[in-house]
Amino acid sequence: MDPPTAPLTPPANDDPASATRTHHQPPFVIISRKLPILKAGPIDALSARLAIPIPEMIFGDNLVSITHPPTGWSISFSAEPALDTVDKTGEAGMLRVAYAREWSSSRERTSAGISEVVRPFDWSYSAAYKGDEVPPAQGQGLRHTDEGIPVELLKRRDPILFADEVVLYESELDDNGISVMSVKVRVMEQRMLLLCRLYMRLDGVVVRVRDTRVYVDFEREVVIRDYTAREDVFENVKKNLYMSGLMPDAITIALRDSNQVANLLPVVEHTLDSVCLAAKSYDATT
Repeated sequence: MDPPTAPLTPPANDDPASATRTHHQPPFVIISRKLPILKAGPIDALSARLAIPIPEMIFGDNLVSITHPPTGWSISFSAEPALDTVDKTGEAGMLRVAYAREWSSSRERTSAGISEVVRPFDWSYSAAYKGDEVPPAQGQGLRHTDEGIPVELLKRRDPILFADEVVLYESELDDNGISVMSVKVRVMEQRMLLLCRLYMRLDGVVVRVRDTRVYVDFEREVVIRDYTAREDVFENVKKNLYMSGLMPDAITIALRDSNQVANLLPVVEHTLDSVCLAAKSYDATT
């Protein structure tokens, strides 16, 4: 179950303190920060550090984090480390837009034209990002588990004490689709759920959804991270939307909404890991 949508508009000022929201749900602390798109200087510096061109809309100062002060454990989500997981070599397979094949066979187009859509890095910005974990000061952090997120508990209509949505980056892929990574979070009295989602749609080629969910049980002090990658060719997605009863205009709209597309895509990767930060468990493992 996905966290509720919150306004995406960042604050008008550049002050990190006033743009930061902090929620205490003992023994955890949840922080979200929303600032405007980076300016030219920070963009150039970020691009130099990452060694790739960066998306048109980059919210490099935005942040969502979950911290467990008693042990020092934390997990955070921000744009730079997310983009650092993007393939920078092209070895994972360079994506071509749907009409690149037509360009390559046309005498009126040159190889220079194709170079605009075939690049030596993953220009779709399909980050495989699970967040940045700081393990406990002593002991181990997230490890493989068979315990999944208790979806039924999240379906309860418990009062939401804190909720936010933070965009990390967005690109229109040279007007050939969209690649956007955002983080949603909602906190209830006994539990919380964070969803970091990459939605990438390259028209005529492929659709990808990569979800990192972080579930926290405040009473047990247990954290579960669920990473699921889904992917299918573009035409299959369109066909499945049509088979669901949507007409062409509605399909076009649906392709802009990851929530309408995600469950139609086959799972290509799935991992589960967890950590128990409660004092008794922590003492037993150190």
